[in-house]
Amino acid sequence: MSVIYDQSGFDARFDWGVEGASELGRASRVLIVVDLMSFSTAIDVAVAHGAAAYPCQFAKGASKALALRVGGIETVARRATTSAEPFSLSPATMALARPGMKIIVASPNGAQVSLAAAKSAATVLAGCLRNASAVAKAALEIGAPIAVIAAGERWIPSDALRPAFEDLIGAGAILSALEAISMSPEARTALAAFRDAENDLPQTLRECASGRELIDRGFEQDVTWASEHDVSTTVPILRDGAFVQMAGAAQR
Repeated sequence: MSVIYDQSGFDARFDWGVEGASELGRASRVLIVVDLMSFSTAIDVAVAHGAAAYPCQFAKGASKALALRVGGIETVARRATTSAEPFSLSPATMALARPGMKIIVASPNGAQVSLAAAKSAATVLAGCLRNASAVAKAALEIGAPIAVIAAGERWIPSDALRPAFEDLIGAGAILSALEAISMSPEARTALAAFRDAENDLPQTLRECASGRELIDRGFEQDVTWASEHDVSTTVPILRDGAFVQMAGAAQR
């Protein structure tokens, strides 16, 4: 694509999906992946508990192959968890993670965007509401330009990108902590969305389409976990194919 799409001239940038990660990855020092419900929230919780979380293609057999290669544990569908296979994209399940575990996290959105981001020369971080300020601080220490990428969801059956309200809010929360640096119009729009929602994040996220979908499926707890703002100082950084705690970043 032409360089007009890389939002050059601004230190903080924002875009959507795999294509946005690929485009801004060519011109940014840091890419922050946001998939609030639930990939990046689950990554934050897993890494906070000492695990390495491997983003994986959402394709038949991909998780099993990666798990065999790295000696990891696959995530399963939310309703399929057992004592033998306890992990899913539900953030609450990631609280069962322990130091040294390798968890394979496949998703059609956040994992795919993370893998696309990994192909760039940028440092890749996973951000959500829970760790918004911590991730923003770490990104500033690495240096601008900083791009925040909202993963979005998929329309069924077309599989086209569905811009997801919750990812816009999560990206805006991170951008609010980057407000001291110059922002592209795209980034300012995400920031404005967060400012509008920040006084009642739990209810706002419960009422958005993705929140209503999770609640309807019986996973209201996932929305609660995703709605918590700045409760974590974990900074997941993508290293050798896995998100791990960024060295030197404070953690609780």
